[in-house]
Amino acid sequence: MQRRLDTWLPIIVLGVLVLAVGLYDRSFFSATNMLEVTADTMTLFLMASGVTLVIMMGGIDLSVQAVASMTSCILAVYLPHLGFFAIPAAVLGGIVAGFAGGYVSTKLRIPSFIATLAVSGAVLSAGYWFSETRSVNIPGDLSQQYLFWTVGDFLGVPNEIWVGAFFLVLLSAVLGLTPFGRIVRGIGAQERAVIASGIDVDRVKIAAYTLSGTMAGIAGVVMAARLGSGSPTLANEFLLPAIASIVVGGTAITGGVGSVWRTFVGALIVQVVRIGMTFMGVSVFAQQIVFGVILVAAVAVTMDRTKVLVIK
Repeated sequence: MQRRLDTWLPIIVLGVLVLAVGLYDRSFFSATNMLEVTADTMTLFLMASGVTLVIMMGGIDLSVQAVASMTSCILAVYLPHLGFFAIPAAVLGGIVAGFAGGYVSTKLRIPSFIATLAVSGAVLSAGYWFSETRSVNIPGDLSQQYLFWTVGDFLGVPNEIWVGAFFLVLLSAVLGLTPFGRIVRGIGAQERAVIASGIDVDRVKIAAYTLSGTMAGIAGVVMAARLGSGSPTLANEFLLPAIASIVVGGTAITGGVGSVWRTFVGALIVQVVRIGMTFMGVSVFAQQIVFGVILVAAVAVTMDRTKVLVIK
């Protein structure tokens, strides 16, 4: 009964929030607006989706917003020179950053929040270096030629939704249908048992962090394509909502429990809350306070305290 409630509670909360915002402004219920809200959610979901795997192992990745900003810079700077190949080059930046965070954390036995925070600082500097400390515009013709899969629509549905849906299905399949996904859950639930079974836990952890960096890189590409520019501060203010999306969706911060689809629902909840606050005239800075409160409340509800006997 409790497990069923945990599964459906985020969806119920989302439904209540949508109803509340819709009653405040009836235009919110229009099909066009719903599609726009979902499309706007996809960048946040893409950034949070990779971190979900890391949190399910009991770790954390604090570098994703810096990685997304850096990859937007790489894309904007090199798209005129490399054409389509600027896209994999930008995502490669995310892959390298994610690998670095995972390698430092596992091989040097450094807590993940310290390792990824250090990587975040290095990545932020790289973003400033690539962009020469400025925002770099992406020419409209190049955007239409190489980034058509992130802008516009297909069958009346914004392309961002198609991109997000693709990775939602892909990552859900990885978690639910592959040995890697089962090991990720096992590490979060009982890491010592996984180690005792002879599995190379460090390799799995590094792979999860690398995947987190990859998804942050893809989020940066999509964000840059939507906004028409790359900037070393493009994804600022996204880290807290991304972590909140994961935890609000029902993924336990202590690991072992969670899924990518839960993160998608959590991202929708965060987006609807943001829209509701915007309708009510709440400033962007005050919204960060609200997201902080939501994060604390969600952690308090989902945290498995049997795994943390002493809070430090």
